[in-house]
Amino acid sequence: MATTPKKSLSRSAARLAAVQALYQQEMEATPVAVLLHEFHQHRLGATIDGVEYAEAEVDFFDDLVKGADARREELDTLIAGRLAEGWSLARLDKPMKAILRAGAYELAARADVPTATVISEYID
Repeated sequence: MATTPKKSLSRSAARLAAVQALYQQEMEATPVAVLLHEFHQHRLGATIDGVEYAEAEVDFFDDLVKGADARREELDTLIAGRLAEGWSLARLDKPMKAILRAGAYELAARADVPTATVISEYID
């Protein structure tokens, strides 16, 4: 099934928002339910500081955030196992951890999304 440009854009927006939410969670230990509510009410598709954000696919965003949170220990183990010698998860900065957790979750749990799409989205 081909992805439409609108769906592709809404998924890209959901990925960006999920990384932001996971980063906020890492920084402030914000509970997932609070994060989801905040993003649903004030961020997804909003205009912030004069920048209009694309509408995000809400269900996809929710799955990325909830899934990455629920499987954090497993994902962190997978990520740590792929880091270069001498590197640990603790050595990575918080934005990088959020990106890697979201991407790793998508690769591990979202068989409906092509691997190349996941990698392209988080690298570009």
